[in-house]
Amino acid sequence: MIKWVAAFLGYFLFRFPGAILGFIVGSLLDNLGGFSSGPKTVFQDYTRQRVSPADFELNLLSLCSIIIKADGQVSQRELDYVRQYFLSTYGKEKANAIFRTFNEVIKKREISAQRICAYMVQRTRYEVRLQMLHFLFGIAQADGQVSKSELDKLREIAGYFKVGRHDFDSIMAMFIKSADNSYKILEIEKNATDEEVKKAYRNMAKKYHPDRVVTENEAIRKGAEEKFKEVQKAYETIQRERGVS
Repeated sequence: MIKWVAAFLGYFLFRFPGAILGFIVGSLLDNLGGFSSGPKTVFQDYTRQRVSPADFELNLLSLCSIIIKADGQVSQRELDYVRQYFLSTYGKEKANAIFRTFNEVIKKREISAQRICAYMVQRTRYEVRLQMLHFLFGIAQADGQVSKSELDKLREIAGYFKVGRHDFDSIMAMFIKSADNSYKILEIEKNATDEEVKKAYRNMAKKYHPDRVVTENEAIRKGAEEKFKEVQKAYETIQRERGVS
């Protein structure tokens, strides 16, 4: 579309040579994705398609059910975690309706994580998928610990989501504690310089800032806020350990 507008303007200004030049420039813009209401980022959607709120919730709930059933049993605390999350996000009436759907979803014997994730990869930004993974980790940890079978399933889903290893380790460090958690959250080594720590914090703060998570789903937005706070907490912990500001 842009190439024809550019060709018309080129012809209007410079006649035939201008039309050719305009068509070439417009074609380049078309190939780059055209005009945008905001700056392009590496997290731009893979396609121009969007997922409706209803489809998003259904697919998210399906992934929740996969994690809850990953260790071969349905934990009441994990169910309560999901319910409370949607209650605090949507209010009682809508949350109850969503949870009725969830009860039906969790009874299904087979749900394909690969199919769901492929669908979401085409329709959501990378940041949104990171927050979905963060939410799923929260469910797995709701009963006190993330079991090996749950972790294996989370790793599998992360692969289908095309989440990078460092991003996966960063999220995992927020739920499975170790001595070097703060560094893992910022995706750096413990021997990083103070300047490298500051740079890593700035990069992570940009990546996980809630404003970059473009979604109509309030639960995922809240997840982004939680993860952003974890990034800030990790940075402050390192600052205290090193005695720097």
